[in-house]
Amino acid sequence: MNEGWLPARSRGALISALTVALAVLVVVAGCSSTTAGVGTGASTPTPAPSGTTTSAPATTASTPTTTKTTKATVSKTSPAKPAPAGNPAGRAAVPAEARAEDTSKPTRVIGTGTAASCTSAAVVSAVAAGGVITFDCGPAPVTITLTATAKVRNKSAKVVLDGGGLVTLSGGGKRRIFYMNTCDPAQGYTTSHCQDQDQPRLTLQNLTFADGNSTGEHTEGGGGGAVFVRGGRVKVVNSRFVRNRCDRTGPDLGGAALRVLSQSGGRPVYVVGSTFDRGVCANGGALSSIGVSWVVLNSVFSDNSAVGTGANPARASTPGGGSGGAIYTDGNQYTVRVAGTIIEDNHANEGGGAIFYVSNDRSGTLRIEGSTLRRNPSAGFETQGFRGIFFLGAGHPVVSGSTIR
Repeated sequence: MNEGWLPARSRGALISALTVALAVLVVVAGCSSTTAGVGTGASTPTPAPSGTTTSAPATTASTPTTTKTTKATVSKTSPAKPAPAGNPAGRAAVPAEARAEDTSKPTRVIGTGTAASCTSAAVVSAVAAGGVITFDCGPAPVTITLTATAKVRNKSAKVVLDGGGLVTLSGGGKRRIFYMNTCDPAQGYTTSHCQDQDQPRLTLQNLTFADGNSTGEHTEGGGGGAVFVRGGRVKVVNSRFVRNRCDRTGPDLGGAALRVLSQSGGRPVYVVGSTFDRGVCANGGALSSIGVSWVVLNSVFSDNSAVGTGANPARASTPGGGSGGAIYTDGNQYTVRVAGTIIEDNHANEGGGAIFYVSNDRSGTLRIEGSTLRRNPSAGFETQGFRGIFFLGAGHPVVSGSTIR
């Protein structure tokens, strides 16, 4: 403003009035900024992406605008949990036996409220002891890198491992993360028929398994980069498997995320609301089994690869493998049911970019319900009319309410 035309006394009055008004505005602005910083100024943290393997930083409020003499009160909020695993749009009904286990009264708790208290040794010890196991590692997502594989002792009737949606167990790219084998004498024999016993009953829920690697582990044929199971029962609920690995060659070796053999009474392995991403193995970039039935519900499989060459049995002068970009199954009379699930962008060097299914006696069945299979190339072979699938079993795959392209 140009006030040169005013008398001197008027100019002084105007300047005094403007000074008072400006001071009022500064105080009001400072109060407004302080109010915004109390309870409402904290930014909402972005949920950790699938497969996150680092601890999330504490959330802090954005700095409010204020005067030098005014201090904003900043509230801190606990970091949000990662979004649920699996396919939230999946509509497959989940039977009672496939649901998450009740962990409200755990047998043992790993950690004492801080990330530092959740150690590899604590995980290994708790799994060996068995029972219902939960974690208390603080409010933020945490990664526990194992320095030894966690192994179930066969005396355990029930083992439930629940990460509460915040815990990642990592193999650090060097080792398998989890192992259960009722026919391994090192874990203790509990029956005379180790290949068919109903215990231990294992549940893995609300966890992430990252960077497991079973390369060179050939007990029971190998495979199972993150998790290997033989005998008893196993189910996986609301969990993620990311960047897991197993041997890159072998005609019948597989399961970068999960390899399962010999389930009690021929009962199926349940996989519910879970995500499998960027797994790599000779066969079965995510799941693999021999003679085992599966029920896969409301889950997601993406960017997994079967990288072997020569198929099964291996062609002359090849090491074998390369089938089942996401899922590889073999055996006689067994079933696979996939419902409410997305299988996309997986790849097989040989057969079945999405699913490889062989029932040697042609008695087994494959059902796909309410699911989407897309962009799952089979570089070698697949069943005509079923893109991304190789099937040998009873009749043809039974497909309903699904998209396969």
